[in-house]
Order: sequence, then structure tokens, then C-alpha cells
Amino acid sequence: MKNENLSRSEARRRSELIEVENYDVALDLRGVLDPESTGYISRSVITFKCNEPGAGTFVDFIHDGIHSVMLNGIQLDSDAVVDGSRIHLADLAAENQVTIVGTALYSRSGEGLHRFVDPADGRIYLYTQYEPADARRVFANFEQPDLKASFTFNVAAPSDWQVSSNSPLAVCEEMASTPGFSIRRFAPTQPISTYITTVLAGPYHFVEDSWKRTLADGTELQVPLGTYCRASLAEAFDAAEIFAITKAGLDFFHELFEYPYPFGKYEQAFVPEYNLGAMENPGLVTFTETYVFKSRATDAQYQARGNTIMHEMAHMWFGNLVTMQWWDDLWLKESFADYMGSLALVEATAWKDAWVAFANRRKAWAYVQDQLPTTHPIVADIRDLEAAKQNFDGITYAKGASVLKQLVAYVGFDAFISAARQYFRDNAYANTTLDDFLTVLSEASGRDMRRWSSLWLQTAGISTLVPEIEYDGDRLARVRLLQDAIDPVTARTVDRPHRLRLGLYDFDASGALVRTDSVELDLADSETDVPELAGRPTPALLLVNDDDLTYAKVRFDAASLQTVLSALDKVTDPLARALCWSTLWNMTRDGLLAPADYLGAVDRFAPAESDNGVLQVLLDCAGTALDRYLPAVERTAQRERFVDSVRMQLGKATAGSDQQLTWARSLAALSRSTPRYAGTIADLLSGSESVGGLALDSDLRWRFWQALAATGHATQEQLDTELASDLTAAGRAGHVTAMTARPDPAVKAQAWADAVTGSELSNQLLDATIDGFTAAGHVLLDPYVEPYFQSIESVWAQKSIEIASRIVRGFYPLVQDLEPGAEPRQHAVVVRTDEWLAGHSDAPAALRRIIIEQRDHLLRALTVQRRQLVQAF
Repeated sequence: MKNENLSRSEARRRSELIEVENYDVALDLRGVLDPESTGYISRSVITFKCNEPGAGTFVDFIHDGIHSVMLNGIQLDSDAVVDGSRIHLADLAAENQVTIVGTALYSRSGEGLHRFVDPADGRIYLYTQYEPADARRVFANFEQPDLKASFTFNVAAPSDWQVSSNSPLAVCEEMASTPGFSIRRFAPTQPISTYITTVLAGPYHFVEDSWKRTLADGTELQVPLGTYCRASLAEAFDAAEIFAITKAGLDFFHELFEYPYPFGKYEQAFVPEYNLGAMENPGLVTFTETYVFKSRATDAQYQARGNTIMHEMAHMWFGNLVTMQWWDDLWLKESFADYMGSLALVEATAWKDAWVAFANRRKAWAYVQDQLPTTHPIVADIRDLEAAKQNFDGITYAKGASVLKQLVAYVGFDAFISAARQYFRDNAYANTTLDDFLTVLSEASGRDMRRWSSLWLQTAGISTLVPEIEYDGDRLARVRLLQDAIDPVTARTVDRPHRLRLGLYDFDASGALVRTDSVELDLADSETDVPELAGRPTPALLLVNDDDLTYAKVRFDAASLQTVLSALDKVTDPLARALCWSTLWNMTRDGLLAPADYLGAVDRFAPAESDNGVLQVLLDCAGTALDRYLPAVERTAQRERFVDSVRMQLGKATAGSDQQLTWARSLAALSRSTPRYAGTIADLLSGSESVGGLALDSDLRWRFWQALAATGHATQEQLDTELASDLTAAGRAGHVTAMTARPDPAVKAQAWADAVTGSELSNQLLDATIDGFTAAGHVLLDPYVEPYFQSIESVWAQKSIEIASRIVRGFYPLVQDLEPGAEPRQHAVVVRTDEWLAGHSDAPAALRRIIIEQRDHLLRALTVQRRQLVQAF
């Protein structure tokens, strides 16, 4: 359909013209049990005002046919007013009501109303996902965040199903005309945006609880709690633990924000084939069901789930109660929720080291995103909905959260929270922009925040902080910090204000590397002296940005680098250790540390890593170094050496520990690229060999089968037999990955056809197909380089943006080798990418962004390879 890409200027004009009062939405799902059914009847009754009577506007609806449009009691000619996904309304009155009835389609991509058939028992499950603009796939509406309204949902569905929405159920009536079906009518919502409305329907397993709190006026606030999962996952569903985290979060945010939870009930649904981690729909938050751990999960996985629960809960205030006016200010909800998620874990749960995971994983995402050519300010320039879709990235989430952490260090926690509380009071159920938050923050802190905002929120790029040291014997004579930051948009030098800490670490009597002193300072210029350190004994390690207060890449001085490479496992503080690991990885990506040296550090020190989340990241980064950053001439020997180490650590790890499971998963991942341990893995799967304490549950079994398949050591018959014993959604996806991982040209051809030209794969199975397809070496995939560039424009035009984005990003020929003496920019894939970009300057900006980013990832890897090749010769 055409006209789906709403522009910012169109949205601004529409919000000037109309004010929406309420929606009454009816969804008729009576045909849902028919396997041939592709859609359902959707009716929207919208009541709204027009500030310019006589003017016209349009309603958004991505549909499969419009049955009727009635405006102010007059039936309109659908052929005349329907233009693709826009329904035009002319000659509006001051007060208006439009009723639009049409057919909406069930989704297989996670956009709109997703329909899932459980392979375990054949039951059907429905749920919605809308961000940023897919409510219009379910019902006709004015799809933009600043046109808030009250919503009443009516759903006709099987009587024995669970059906839920944002608000509590008001009425449930059996349908005399259709036995076995009922109409559920939900109470009207508070004023909210279209993208956070939601409907859930299906034979879900449901568990109830409640949370109570006495308010300042002495009254009691009682919030009904509920949580859902598919019936086939009920046995693995740890609802009690989910409720415990939920209650801890509600306690924490209630006290912190001094604004009661505003949306009545608080339900959380864990749903299949979800295309996000979670979505903050008020009253009914939706999560990926991968957070229901049917197989063994590590504490790091439980912590990640807890962080997501807290993140979405913070959205009830930052995003739902107060919503950004347009997607430019997406950071006003996502950056705040990302920061608050970690803060709540530290302050309200047993995960007191949650900032370690933030530094090690979330900020790593931001650092990568911020060095791409497509980086952008936190407050972005979002011209249309396609750009908004691409803006849910490491800048908006992780960099924004990191900058808020820096802001708290800069103005103080009390001032920051005072500003947040005032922000909620001033703007409840309304929409805001950057200026609204800066105003209350300036008042609370006593500082003019506009310069800070200009440098941190409205300027792109990342700072690099480098210590420069002069010595006087065994003492420090002078320490300076150099700040190198270039705005990639203007190419100007940027001197950002940083509040940071320098940590001095030395070996104690036991040999541990501990902090002996620290200096906190403000850094605002390209060069800043630290006179407090002059005359002190030279530390073994000078750690820039100790405690991770600011957002910047940091470097080690030469002596500190040697200490880290020889004694990283002796650093006792987990956050300091994680920061050292982060610095080593950034140096590797920047070509300043040889990938072999990084692998050597992981080999020597990762086994002593007490934080399993950090261990997971280290092994993932090692895999990237092996696959992409090492030159081809070194790769085989280094991979075999490293996989030998992983196999040894699997045998040495404590039986049944998280570390043991992480080493096993790493062995599976690395074995996709080498058959070195194919026999061992096959014996583990057959049961003829075992590792004490290691349970081969379904998740780990599929990882091992995928490794065997990718190296040609698994047959279709074996994979089908494994699937027969695991008829679950996860098992089906695992089977698809294993099947498409087989190094057979015919297998790759079929996978390509299914994903790129076909239309039957759901979002989950598309990801599984891409995962398997790309498990082979690039030689097997080279025949698809040209078809990739020939097809991506039509893929973008014909498929939804969610599915198209996955295809364009996932099938880019990213893993390539550089020949000795060659130049990275002359590599055939880089050249072909440049030709495509030059010949498609008018392609959609969101499509070009993905291609530009993938090119940069490839070019970075080839550049690192070249530096190693030059040094080798």
C-alpha cells in the first residue's frame, strides 16, 4: 500500500488541525480458529474536534479492504476517500465523529495483530505490537504520538480465551448469535498515544497477584497484577519471581517519582515470535517469551530479564504518562527507561552489580553505534516514520542512558530526581519536547543546561579520553587528560564537559590489584591537567573513567596497558575489571590492539571472571575477533587454539555452574566454524560422553546440532528426529537454523528463496533462516553477493519495514577476508556496496542507512585485518 510513511511535517499539520477525544474500537475475531482466515473485521469510532472547520485531514489504516466510512452521520464513497493507507476526510465540522469499518490482516511479522499457532499443541495466540506506528494495521486511527485520546476496546473472541487490553475488563457478554464466543468490553483508558494501546487474546496461562501502597494522603493504592504465557510454557513459568521483581520495582518507582502508578492494573504478557525485547503498553506490558526459561538459564539471563521488567515499568512515567511530541525526542522515554532499568536493579533487587552489565553490554552497543557514519545526536532529526523505525538504536537507548548517568554525576542525583518529579506533575497525560525537560532540570539544579544539552544531546559522536603522563623517577610528574572528539556532522572539534574519576590501582600484599586512591574532576577542554596526581607514586594501573561516570572511549597509558595484559584477573573490583575489558575491546576494534592479543587476554583471564555476564560478552567478542578481525592466514590456527582452550575450560568449570553452561555455549558457537570437536559434540548428544553437571536441555542440544550441521556432520534425518522430540516454537526455530546451516549449495539456495523471495516465514523463522544461512564461510555465500544487491530495493518496496530491515541487514555479505597487500576500500564487496549507494541515491533513507552501516562494519574489519597483515610482513 502507498502513503504509509507519514512525515513529521504532515503530523505537525494534523496536530494543529485536530484534537482527538476518544476512540471506540471493535475487533471481531470470530474467524480466528479457521486456519484459512487471514483477517478480521475492525471498526473504529473516532470522536475529534477540528480547529479549522471546513478543512480536511486523513485517518491512517493499513487494511485489506474498507467496507464503510461514515462522517458525522453521512456515508462517504469509499472509492473516493480511500487512498491506500489513508482515508481522507473533507469539510470537517468543529465537532466530528467518523466510523470506519474494514478488514485488517493478521500479522506474521510481529507488526500489528500477530497470529501464532503453537506447534506444541496447535493452539492459537494473538497479541499486538505497534511501535512506532503499527496500530494502524489493526484499527483506523490518527497514528502519531501527540494525538492522545481515551480508548475503549471491544473484542469478540472465544469465550474460553483470556482476553486483555490496557484497561480492566468492564463487561463480558456471551454472543447469542455465535455460541462459544463472547464480547469483552474494556474500560476507557486514560489519554494515551495510539502506539501503546494493546490487545491480547488466546488460551494463555494466567497468574494473578496484587500490589498495595499507602499514599501520602493516607488512602491505599491497590494495583491488580497479572502475568501471561502460552499454556505449553506454563510448567516453566516462574510467575512468583516475576511478581517479586515487579513489586520491588513498583515500590522503588513509587517512592522515587512521588507520583502514583497511573494506569490501574499492571499485567505482563510473555508472547511468542516477538520482534522486540518488550513493549511498555500501559496496563499490559508485552515481552518476548524467550524470558520464559524452559531450558537452563544463567543468572546473567535472569538479570537481563529483571532489567527489562524495570525498563518497561519506568516507561509508565517516562513515555506513557508523559510522551514525546514526535519521534525526534524518542530519547525522552528510551534513554530514561534504559538508565532507570539499571538503577532500579541496583537499588531495589539483589543485583547490586547491575552497572557492570550496563558498562559491559549496553555501553558497548552505544560505542559501536556512535562510531558509524550514520550516528546521530541523541535528540535526532526524525523526518518520517521510516526514520523513526531505524532510530531505536544504541544511540537512543544506551548512549542516552549513559549520558543521563553522566548528567546525574554532573548535577547530582537529588537535582535530577527533583526535576523528574516536577516534569511529571507539569506534563501528566501530555506531550513534551527537549525544552520541557531542560526547563525543570535548570530550575532544580540551578544550572543553565542549554550548553550541556547542546554538547551532549544535540551533538553527535563520541569522545576519546587519553591519559598523557610524565614521570620523575618512580613518581608521577605530570598527568594530563586529552579529549579527542569530532562532531561527525560538522567535522568540528567538540570539547564536552565530563564529570569523571581517575582510579589509581596497585598490587596489595596478596597480589590483588586494588584501588588505592582516586581523583574526581571536571573535564571540559581538549587538554586538562590533573595537578592532584603530581608527586604521587606511579600506580600499576591508572584507570580513566573509574566507576564509569561518563560516556567516552578511554585509552590506557603504556604502563597501564602492560599491567592489564599481564594481570587483568588480579583486578578485584568487578566494575573496574569490566571497564578494562571494554577498553581492550575498543582498542581491538580501532586497530590499536592486535586481535591475537585480545584473544590471548581472554584465554588467560576469562576463566577467572566471576561475573558470568561479563564472561558471555568476552566470549562473544572473541568470536567476532576470530571470524572478522583476524587475517585469514592466522584464523585457522588461532581458532583451533582458542576452541581448545574453551573445551578445556568446559571440563574444568564447576559442575552445574553458570560458567560451565557459558563455556558449553561458546564451544557450540565456535564449532560452527571448525569441525575440531565434532566427534565430542556428537558423543555428548548421543550420551556416550558427558560433562559432569552439564545438562543437555533442548536449548543446548540445538546449539550443538547447529554446530554439527554447519560443518557437515549432521544429516536431515538426524535433525528431523531431534525436532520430533521437541515440538515447540523454540525447537522449530532451532531446527530451521540447523537445516539452513548445512554447507550444501542447494540448502543455501532454498534458504535464500524462502527468506528473500518467499513470504511464508514468520519473523522468528526468518531470523532462524538468516542465522543458519550465514553460518557458512563466505566462499559458499559468494554467489549471493550480486543477487543481494539486485534484490534489496524490491525487498524494501514489497515487504514490511520490519521484515525488510531484517533481510537487508542479515544477508549483507559481512564476513570477508582481505588478501595480503590489498586495500580494504578496494575489496570487491566494499566496491559493490559503493556502486549500489552511488546508483541509488534516491532510495529510501532508512534502507540506505542499513547499507551504509553494514559497509562500515565490513570496512572496519578489513582495516583491522590489513594492519595485522602489514605488521606480519
